Amino acid sequence: MGERAKFSVLFSVYYKEKPEFFDRALESIYQQTVQADEWVIVKDGPIPEELQAVIDKYKEMPGVCIHEVPLPENRGLGLALAAGVPECSYELIARMDSDDIAVPERFALQLAEFEKNPALDLCGGQILEFEMTPEEIVGERRVPLTQEEIEKYQKTRSAFNHMTVMFKKSKVLEAGNYKNCPLMEDDMLWVDMLLHGAVCMNLDETLVCARTNRDMIARRGGIKYYKKYKNARKMILETGFITKREYRKTNRIQLIICLIPRWLRRVVFFKMLHRKKAVYTRGGY
Repeated sequence: MGERAKFSVLFSVYYKEKPEFFDRALESIYQQTVQADEWVIVKDGPIPEELQAVIDKYKEMPGVCIHEVPLPENRGLGLALAAGVPECSYELIARMDSDDIAVPERFALQLAEFEKNPALDLCGGQILEFEMTPEEIVGERRVPLTQEEIEKYQKTRSAFNHMTVMFKKSKVLEAGNYKNCPLMEDDMLWVDMLLHGAVCMNLDETLVCARTNRDMIARRGGIKYYKKYKNARKMILETGFITKREYRKTNRIQLIICLIPRWLRRVVFFKMLHRKKAVYTRGGY
């Protein structure tokens, strides 16, 4: 077996992040069974001393190479990540959110898939969702596994859990990189990559325990939120990836979800869209 591929892990952090959550996310990267060769942390505008202290803590850890990318002002997730991708030194880039927890084998599992299939461009996986601690799972979000299933699913909902993906830098840049598409920065990238012939898959494995907030999800309603959703879907429509019929159908469904009472929206999200599942047990967190 040859030498494993080197890879970067890409974060974006901004001033509203909680230092304790950020620290736990970085700890989960440090505890991986296969260490990332580089951590690229985009600072999306100035960050407080408490968040900088977390970064500085891990810069002192053995074997950790952190590349900070400071932006002069907050640009939003899509543009922050767009600035980060070219700064990554390696062809393979693993995305990670600043408040989630990667399972210890995450990188090892994904690297194995890229080694098995050199043509692979994008590999994601499943997530479990928690509110307080990863031992108390409140739901899961399962995504399709195969290329055919992914292309079909992506027409209506995101076919990847963004915080789980590992992708090839060259394919992301070929597809136009991340764009400013509020609510759907990741969906827009998946669509662009698929339109550029990206070879994709999702593992049938939990790769990340994602922090969620049921009350926050329940508040994602109203006409203002719906207009943002509609604008993002319009950007996807303009790529030609979806038809006008598919565009109108998803908009109608989202409008209903935005207009129903908050308590019912919470039920729809967690009982229908994100099922509850037993706690991940392989090796712990």
